[in-house]
Amino acid sequence: MTNGLVVMTPTTVNKTGGSSTATINADGSVTFSACETIGVNGIFTADYDNYMVTLRVSSDSSANVFYTKVRSSGTDASSNYAWQRLVATSTTIVGERQTGQTGGWRSGWWVVSPKSGYTSYFFGPYLAQPTAFRIVGAPGEDGARVEDYAGTHSTASSYDGFSLIHATPSPFSGLLTVFGFNQ
Repeated sequence: MTNGLVVMTPTTVNKTGGSSTATINADGSVTFSACETIGVNGIFTADYDNYMVTLRVSSDSSANVFYTKVRSSGTDASSNYAWQRLVATSTTIVGERQTGQTGGWRSGWWVVSPKSGYTSYFFGPYLAQPTAFRIVGAPGEDGARVEDYAGTHSTASSYDGFSLIHATPSPFSGLLTVFGFNQ
């Protein structure tokens, strides 16, 4: 085990979308294109309790909402998600809360151009306990929209990966990197 941020290379990547591609790069990051969903597997391990994900993404067609789900052995957990969000656009701030969700954690809003950027944190996903989630993003729309999401998954199970899911569905493209870190 190494202190600091350590790149976690996925063992496999699952994706959907007619002409979708996804590549695990030599540095452990994942480049993907034209995906409607993308799932990374084998990145949460017993070596680290907490993880950070950097994500640069854009929609291939239109702005839309995306969701995140935890997964184990290539299968998404399908229930018990709760999330809270705060969004600041110009001088307006709005909030929303949802519990008992099956679609995952609401995790952001991406746009065609420019690319949107997000940093997310998973707290204890590999531990057989409820998982906490946090994501902060800056979508390319509105000149500097700020999004802050937090969520929990109340099932006390161990997860080794996560999925990004476009709500419509509509193709999206980008780059993600997962880091494990010690306290």
